[in-house]
Amino acid sequence: VQLQAFGGGVVQTGDSLRLSCAASERTFSARYMGWFRQAPGKEREFVAAIPWSRSSTYYADSVKGRFTISRDNGQNTLYLQMNSLKPEDTAAYYCAASTSAILSSIRSSNAYSYWGKGTLVTVSS
Repeated sequence: VQLQAFGGGVVQTGDSLRLSCAASERTFSARYMGWFRQAPGKEREFVAAIPWSRSSTYYADSVKGRFTISRDNGQNTLYLQMNSLKPEDTAAYYCAASTSAILSSIRSSNAYSYWGKGTLVTVSS
């Protein structure tokens, strides 16, 4: 297994949660790492992405200001800090790695070659 996300759970509106994604060294050296989510009956959507250099971070408008993506290159771990959670954040969250994505494509799931199993986040109202 090259990617493994964990940290999901059941929380209430307004709570915080931190997701982690452990990766193999080879996978973690990918050009971009990202988080996507998929709610029941909906398509998978982009949440956030970060390059290996950590020089920038990118977010979906729906989570901007509430979620923070980060990575620890020494520990080969990707994080997603989620604050002020809302019921509409309920979804399975997936971490992904891309070895070839360019900036214009990082919001597309097609740009990512490696995927971990999802971790479920449920936000109750």
